[in-house]
Order: sequence, then structure tokens, then C-alpha cells
Amino acid sequence: MIGAVKNLLTSSQLASIAQNTTQSVTVETTLKSIGRPGFILIDKDIDSDTKQYAAAKEFLYQATCLGVYMALIVPIFKKGGFKFAKNVIFKNTEGFQHFKDVKEYMHYRKLADNPSLNNRLQTLEKERITDKIKIKDKYNDTLLAELNKEKPEKFAYVKGAVELSNIIGSVLGLAILAPQVSHAFIHPALRFLGLEEKKAKQEAQQPAKLDTKA
Repeated sequence: MIGAVKNLLTSSQLASIAQNTTQSVTVETTLKSIGRPGFILIDKDIDSDTKQYAAAKEFLYQATCLGVYMALIVPIFKKGGFKFAKNVIFKNTEGFQHFKDVKEYMHYRKLADNPSLNNRLQTLEKERITDKIKIKDKYNDTLLAELNKEKPEKFAYVKGAVELSNIIGSVLGLAILAPQVSHAFIHPALRFLGLEEKKAKQEAQQPAKLDTKA
């Protein structure tokens, strides 16, 4: 068990997720959407109807935030951040001229991150055979030369610009946009599930609190 945990903590996949804003936020929000409702449901001090309502509300909130984040925030900020960095912030910085958009860079970066030269060359050969477009339309001569090196250039400025836009998008999106969309969606969804009516009936049945200040 301890060995498995050590292997997980030292794995390259976990390191990659930790260094990628989009993956980190996705994993965190997914865990929240499962964990928070789960803890509510196992709370023995809450009655059944209240648990169902609270757990469903929390799940819908987290799930909607994740949906908005993946569907709107990530594409807009990732693409927009790359273009803004390329054309404004890092206009004359080496590296950006090799890529027309963030998709091209991320595709190259995935290959460049592979520590095995042999694996990279095999992947390039597969792409050359299977892709409908020529391999040089995907990688220019400079990038092809880099991918044929033992340690190819990873263009850290480009990666930094992409991650910065992801961070800004995560903060603004999850703090402002996603909650607004969630609140607009949650109550209709709860009514559709019949949980709003149960909650209203339960509150109506509770005895009114006496005013002890008189």
C-alpha cells in the first residue's frame, strides 16, 4: 500500500497534472462534486430529505461549474491568452513564431516532453504515415530539428503564457461566471427532480420558533 502511494506521488503523470492548470482545476472540481455530496449523505445528524436536497444541490453546483469551465473558460482564455501573448506581450520573443495557435504548441509540447528520442521518432513516423497533411505542415524545419535532438527545446515562454491565461481564466471564471450560471441552473434542476417541493414541505412542517426576546 505504502509502495503504491509512493509510486503515485512520484509518477510523471501526477507531476504533469500538477503543472497543468486546466487538469488541476478539473481534478479538484471533480473530487469536490463527488466528495462534498458524499460527506453530506453519510452525515447521521441530518434527516434523509435534507441530505438528499443538500447533496443534490452541491453536486449540481460543482458539476455546473466544471461544465462552464471546460466549455467556455478553458477554450476562450487558452486561445485568447496565446494570441495576446504572441501578438502583444511577447511579440518579439523567440518561440511564438513557430506556432499559429495554442493547439499546435500543445501538440509539439507533448512530443517534446517525451524523454525518449526513439519514441518521439516513432511517433513522428506514425504521424507522417497516418496524417492527411504533410508532416512539415505541422512542424516547421526548426521544430522537426528540435524533436530529433536528445533534449528538444520546450519553449518555456509559450508554456508560461498558456498557463498564465489558464490561471486568469480559472480565477475569473470559477469566481464570477460559473457561480452565476450555476445559481440560474440549480433551482430549476432541483424542481425537476422534485427536491424543491420536498424541501418546502419540510420547512412548512417545522414548528415556528418562539420569540424569546419579549
